[in-house]
Amino acid sequence: MQVTETLSQGLKREFQVSFAAHELEERLNSELSTLKDKAQIKGFRPGKVPVAHLRKLYGRSVMADVLQNAVNEANQRIVQDNNLKLALEPKVEFPGEQSVVERALDAKADLSFNIALEVLPTFELADLSDVSLTKLVAKPSDTEVDEAITRMASSNRSFTARDEGAAAETGDRVTIDFVGRIDGVEFEGGKGEGIDLELGSGQFIPGFEDQLVGAKVGENRVVKTTFPEAYGAEALAGKAAEFDVTVTAIQAPGETKIDDELAKNFGMESLDKLKEAVATAIGSDFEAQSRRKLKKELLDALDTKYAFELPPSLVHQEFAAVWAQVEQDLKTREKTFEDEGTTEEKATAEYRKIAERRVRLGLVLAQVGETADIRVSDDEVNQALIARVRQFPGQEQQVWDFYRKNAQALAELRAPIFEEKVVDHVLAQVKLVEEPVSKEALFDDEDDTETSKAESGKDETVPAGSDEALPAVAKAD
Repeated sequence: MQVTETLSQGLKREFQVSFAAHELEERLNSELSTLKDKAQIKGFRPGKVPVAHLRKLYGRSVMADVLQNAVNEANQRIVQDNNLKLALEPKVEFPGEQSVVERALDAKADLSFNIALEVLPTFELADLSDVSLTKLVAKPSDTEVDEAITRMASSNRSFTARDEGAAAETGDRVTIDFVGRIDGVEFEGGKGEGIDLELGSGQFIPGFEDQLVGAKVGENRVVKTTFPEAYGAEALAGKAAEFDVTVTAIQAPGETKIDDELAKNFGMESLDKLKEAVATAIGSDFEAQSRRKLKKELLDALDTKYAFELPPSLVHQEFAAVWAQVEQDLKTREKTFEDEGTTEEKATAEYRKIAERRVRLGLVLAQVGETADIRVSDDEVNQALIARVRQFPGQEQQVWDFYRKNAQALAELRAPIFEEKVVDHVLAQVKLVEEPVSKEALFDDEDDTETSKAESGKDETVPAGSDEALPAVAKAD
């Protein structure tokens, strides 16, 4: 095998690989000799089949395996000899003339093919000693804890059937059947039977619950309301609708008690212990939000520290994924770029920059992880797998088996663990300043630019990916 580099331009490399006819012949005969000891052909004893006969029967198919092995060997040799780190799998191009390939398959002619590949860029990790980040810190107030416990008590209270002929009141639980229509036509998701609804809970769209106050069991009512402009289903947003509603049961709420007995219903020994547990849970939510904002701030800081050439194929691949999401969102909402105050050309440029940023940051985090020798243990992966399995009650064994038999699926569990470890490593290199803030300030996700909103997944017009889900290249162990 002879390997010759034919192109070295930026991150692109091309090599020509040549195999002489006699080498192909030797490799073919070697494979056929191995096959000879295994082949069972009528009329021949095991191990006694002539190689020439095997070649006549299986020569072409065996030579196809020989060529595939040759390609794999060439790829490995190119990577090892040139100390390359590949961005994507190499592309192999065989001669366009079929006659040349045919003769090579018969080991009657030399064979040359080209291997094109893209390599990962090399860059020095930046000094982060001058980076200062602000970590927002919020603690749950007594009021927030009390409100949470009140909600828990309300959800835990009992309901008893009202007397026959009684009218429903705010706070009652009514059981209803309903059919919704827009312009006289039923719409998807607008029908339900045996649905329990607590009047005044705000569970249904504004105006719906209010119009059932005073209804009695067996009564039919026409509820007229309008879906909010910001309703999740774009096809229904802002639309006026009518619902034919039948009340089939009415239950009055029992007394809401906040005491040690309530705590015991939630597995706590006392109300004080329940309050502690609730405060801890709320604090965990606040910490997760603080972490998300801090990570975004860190990635913004890293983005200003690096400027290097990106593998075109990686950028194209990332942009394709983002753009597919953009187009799907527009299609679902029946919108155009013009409706969103932009053009397809401008949107393309904007989202390509986002794709480039995500690839760049992914490469940076990958190199940080490699340099620091950050690893994800099997135990950590198992814990993540157990958490995933618990999300599928009744299907635990099937989910467990799926991941255990699917290396790619396991890699998807390993990736975010690796990424968070790398982020922790980088955060240890910068200056962190804690800033106490209110809950409202902590959860305020307002951004000044469309690009920032798109990156954080908060853009209500054309959503894109988040830096919290960087390309897989950032997550290799």
